[in-house]
Amino acid sequence: MHRRPSLLSRAVSLALAASFVPAALAASPAAAADAAAASPAETERAATNLDTLIVTGTRVSDRTVAESTAPIDIIAPQTLEATGTVELATALARALPSLNFPRPAITDATDAVRPAQLRGLAPDQVLVLVNGKRRHTTALINLNDSIGRGSSPVDLNAIPIAAIERVEVLRDGASAQYGSDAIAGVINIVLKGAGEGGSIAARYGQYSAGDGEQYQLSGDAGFKLGDNGSVHLAAQGGHSDNTNRARPYLGPVTPTSNPKGRVVHRYGDPEIDQAAFAYNAHYQAAEGVEFYSFGTASRRRAISNGYYRAPGNPNNILSIYPDGFLPQIDNVSKDRAFVLGLRGQTAGGWNLDLSYNYGQNQLDFDVRHSLNRTLGVASPRSFYIGTLETTQNVLNADFDKAFDVGWLKYPLTVAFGAEWRGEKFNQGAGEPASYIAGPEPGAPGAQVFPGFTPSDASRRDRHSYSFYADLETDVTDKLSLGAAARYESYSDFGETTSGKLSARYAFTDKVALRGTVSTGFRAPSLQQQFYQSTQTVIVLGDPNPFQVRTFAVDDPAAIALGAEPLKAEESTNLGLGLVLQPVEGLYITVDAYQVDIDDRIILSENLRGPAVASFLEARGYPGINGGRYFTNAVDTRTRGLDIVGSYKFELAGGALDLTAGYNRNKTTLERIAPNPPELTAGGLNLQRIGRVEQGRITQGAPRDKFFLGGSWNRGGWRFDATATRYGEFHTFNDDPSGIRDQTFAAKWTLDLAATYAVNGWEFTVGGDNVLNEYPDESIYANSESGQLPYTSYAPFGFNGAFAYAKVGYKW
Repeated sequence: MHRRPSLLSRAVSLALAASFVPAALAASPAAAADAAAASPAETERAATNLDTLIVTGTRVSDRTVAESTAPIDIIAPQTLEATGTVELATALARALPSLNFPRPAITDATDAVRPAQLRGLAPDQVLVLVNGKRRHTTALINLNDSIGRGSSPVDLNAIPIAAIERVEVLRDGASAQYGSDAIAGVINIVLKGAGEGGSIAARYGQYSAGDGEQYQLSGDAGFKLGDNGSVHLAAQGGHSDNTNRARPYLGPVTPTSNPKGRVVHRYGDPEIDQAAFAYNAHYQAAEGVEFYSFGTASRRRAISNGYYRAPGNPNNILSIYPDGFLPQIDNVSKDRAFVLGLRGQTAGGWNLDLSYNYGQNQLDFDVRHSLNRTLGVASPRSFYIGTLETTQNVLNADFDKAFDVGWLKYPLTVAFGAEWRGEKFNQGAGEPASYIAGPEPGAPGAQVFPGFTPSDASRRDRHSYSFYADLETDVTDKLSLGAAARYESYSDFGETTSGKLSARYAFTDKVALRGTVSTGFRAPSLQQQFYQSTQTVIVLGDPNPFQVRTFAVDDPAAIALGAEPLKAEESTNLGLGLVLQPVEGLYITVDAYQVDIDDRIILSENLRGPAVASFLEARGYPGINGGRYFTNAVDTRTRGLDIVGSYKFELAGGALDLTAGYNRNKTTLERIAPNPPELTAGGLNLQRIGRVEQGRITQGAPRDKFFLGGSWNRGGWRFDATATRYGEFHTFNDDPSGIRDQTFAAKWTLDLAATYAVNGWEFTVGGDNVLNEYPDESIYANSESGQLPYTSYAPFGFNGAFAYAKVGYKW
């Protein structure tokens, strides 16, 4: 049991958070100046400056946060480091009201590479850039019961926080400017680039339940490269123990059931060892000619858990595991990326940027503490399952120039460019014992995650090229206008064109109105088109595991179940915002948005049952109970509102920075494609997109999120606090009666930290979720007989309070 604070203590704590030290500069619309030149001291001073120049969503060289025609947040390093987390995605989720980053458990490799979603859309509908260059995606495809099911997004946690100068988050569609994926917005991670300064830090923490111990070392330093260049290096490494919030089995005792009264599952965060490195360098070879390069490398090993197999489970062998066994998935993610480029100016005054961009992610799968039941007592206990790998190669040529036009009061910025992108997806087979069907009865392959077979293995690739043009100008002192268009052609599915119009009108220096209209797209990933494997799937409330096959869309069995070739998602974005600066130091933005997505790519329901098993066996898949595939089966509409405010003033001899943010969004299904006739023929009676997937898309994430935060500085002391309210969300079951559907109530969390700085040293103690808040418990019917008390959809996880201490030195 987890002890809850009283309602009074919660109210008092929240009141203190709201009135005294309300939080860590989250989502404040400001940050450092130029990443390649700003010193750490300059960065800190710029953190609340609305004149900060932005590089995301514009090609004008002197556009500031306050002048942006679209909503943009600047997240400073102090904000990223103001809580106990060592994960970039978690830090961003605490700083941005529109970002959701749950902590799923028992979801295979999704435990290790968790997806984040912006504005309630899919995780792969947001584009991630590093220093303005496209970041490659993870090789993983999320298949199990979690938010982001069916997506293959960027692994944000592969980028070390120690390397980050600031993060710019454009909350607006930007496919016309950047290409595929930029439907929900753009996250641009700007790396530290100064040739001087640095830091080193050590952090330790643990959850109040006594598990999840974490420790980390990080550091960064800048160095001059002669008189004309610099390089900035950063690294971090650490370890996190697993957490476990599982409870004893409370169900009826049968020959195949789990032992009553014992905790046999492990339900929580995985055990993780991770190391990451980054560099950012530039060298001016001659006047107007600069070479640059930056890159990252990381290795993460995550050990997550499957479902416990009881001693009497038909897929156990008592002579091997007399007490049953808890299989584990051992994932190693290796991530590499680097960019080489040249910036300069032509004789005609055009600014040019030529670059080559490489990125690769490799995900190795091993299973341990398991067996292949069909091999009998000769079965291995550990298995190599196989490998997934994605590679991206990009060539960019970008040009821009500001022209003086006689009838315009200010210059017209003209930008154009071209891009070639090559993508590869490789799926490698596991060892034979991980997938073969031996002579003994039972489910073939390694329990928890059967290996990739030689027929699963494939090497796929495609290429695309694109051209874009962009115009921006300040027509008058009050009116700013922008227009962009982009044409793209893909070798696998065809071509598409996107456009965008943007405007900003300043009624006064204190009030401005801004708006955007754009179209966009997202190309189906190679993983969504060609990944295939068989997995053991547990449906909550059903004691029987299912062997479910994920089919490539061109597999004959998938086609027989109604699969069709995937096409690109197409979007229409509308945005309208109000920018207010009513008094000195107070900045408020209110932005409403609508995102319509046609032909949205999702993973079908798990099509299972005896009729499906017979159907698949007749097509060469014996022992498989169900199937699924990707489909463009739905159109969605997402409407929402973002409100962000910041205020800085003097209080009690110190400086108090306040930040508040609120997001509310609602996604509705505008169209569901007719059920393929193949799914109703021959006694199948299946729904391709049923109530579970419909509910996950429309109500699986919180409808709203609010935070109030602040940072109070006086002398050498800084006190940070953030109070966050996560709105209600829902889970759905395939039981058509709806009796097992559940609504989870809104919850508050509170993060606190105190820091003392002296002579370059900083000493911090803090706590995340100090009120030890947990989501509502799942109803018994959805808890695996009481063993899994919380849902993986919970937006702040279910680990409870976390205490930490940090010591660091900056120069």
